[in-house]
Amino acid sequence: MSEAPAAAPDEWRRTSPLSFVVGAVMSLRNAVFPALAALVGTGAWRQGWVVIVPTLAAIGAFTALFSYLAWRKFRYRLGDTDIRVERGLLNRTARSVPYERIQDVSLEQSLVPRLFGMVDVKFETGAGGKDEVRIRYVTAAEAEGLREAVRAHQGAEAGATRASAPVEEPCRLLFAMDFRRLATFGVFEFSLVVFAVLAGAAQQFEFLLPFDIWNYRKWIELLAGPGHWLEEAGVAAQAIGAVLAVAVLALVGLATGIARTVQRDYGFRLEESSKGLRRRRGLFTRSDVIMPVHRVQALKLSTGIVRRRFGWHGLSVVSLAQDAKAGHHVVVPFGTLDEIAPVIAATGFALPAADIAWRLPSRSFRLNRALFSAVPLVLGAVAAGVLAPRLGAPSQAALPATVGLLALAGVLALRQLFLSRYDRHALDDKRVFARRGWLAPRLDIASRLKLQSVEIVQGPLARRRGYAALVFGVAGGSLEIGGIPLDDARAIRGAVLGSIAAVDFSRLPG
Repeated sequence: MSEAPAAAPDEWRRTSPLSFVVGAVMSLRNAVFPALAALVGTGAWRQGWVVIVPTLAAIGAFTALFSYLAWRKFRYRLGDTDIRVERGLLNRTARSVPYERIQDVSLEQSLVPRLFGMVDVKFETGAGGKDEVRIRYVTAAEAEGLREAVRAHQGAEAGATRASAPVEEPCRLLFAMDFRRLATFGVFEFSLVVFAVLAGAAQQFEFLLPFDIWNYRKWIELLAGPGHWLEEAGVAAQAIGAVLAVAVLALVGLATGIARTVQRDYGFRLEESSKGLRRRRGLFTRSDVIMPVHRVQALKLSTGIVRRRFGWHGLSVVSLAQDAKAGHHVVVPFGTLDEIAPVIAATGFALPAADIAWRLPSRSFRLNRALFSAVPLVLGAVAAGVLAPRLGAPSQAALPATVGLLALAGVLALRQLFLSRYDRHALDDKRVFARRGWLAPRLDIASRLKLQSVEIVQGPLARRRGYAALVFGVAGGSLEIGGIPLDDARAIRGAVLGSIAAVDFSRLPG
């Protein structure tokens, strides 16, 4: 990759002139569909191109002018201690973020900027997307130069002597997905989102359709053709229609799942470099994220009810540099445990040992949770038994409802007791483990050293019953273990705080 043009410190810069073209195209894309909907809704489209063309031309001119003025008023500067961004046409906004607060610099290319070779640069501060600086749009070489410049400043502030190496350094491939793996992943990502969107659109624009799509007799006529043999089949026709409907739904769900997976994870590559884990993915929107390993606080290993039977799992890392949309970075979307193990090792974490001592929540907590899950139905049964006779209904009629609700309450309580046996936690010398779930278990692994806080939480009932919840503070959220006996909770908190206190954080990398 070519070198980014050098710039003197504290020199104000503008983005590439092509960035305002990209902004205009993207704004036009967002404005065209509402304009067409307004033309259709008001009936103005019936007047033909005499109205449509001037309307679209006016929208295009306005968006181009606005994008140009926004580009002229946007500038940024790399100072000695911070990065500063100024923007705004009428209301001028200036933002400054110290290099020490920047957790990561991610590069993203959606479809339109990618066609022009432009990159969206996002400086993540670990505030869950609430306190981020973005530079839209710069060339790919300048984007790489910005990322390396920030890392060089951070290295200088930390007293590091490392040189600013290019990002395209030799990397060790940890995980990748080819198209076959993407298609398999898409099958397990079955979704009917597209069907719901199409159904909603059909309902909104039904006046443009040749017939009522919800009229099954019209569909029977279209399928049967001359002779209407399908309509004469009676109940068999309804059964055939139901089978066809289910088949269409299944095909739409599979196609939607595969399409979503391919557009999100196409070209997925996870590599290990000297700067951390580098993840690249995306068909239309291409993202390039580097996650420093020393900022990874926890791991999340998850699976699904069906995919678990085939040995498929997913792995995410919880880092100080959070993905603003998801709250974590997915590093292995769909892989086997053998494929995930090297990634876990690269982060410095480890799966729980085979002989680790797992602990269940306290019996009091499990019993209370089971009872509380049944309380609504028990109250409903009492209400049915007491109120029905007063409302004039015979007591014999209320009896089945009361018995049914009580039976269902018992089933829910037993179910909750059963599921509670799969909520477990454990501790080793370096990590905290929390596992929950039966059919689709999830395992959370947190580093004792990198946890930000440890809190013991007790409600009124927990205080009386002698148990508590342990809440560990991690970036962008928390890790909670519920229903621990109070003495165990205090012991775990003491062990975690002891691990943190034993380390001189001033000697750790920033």
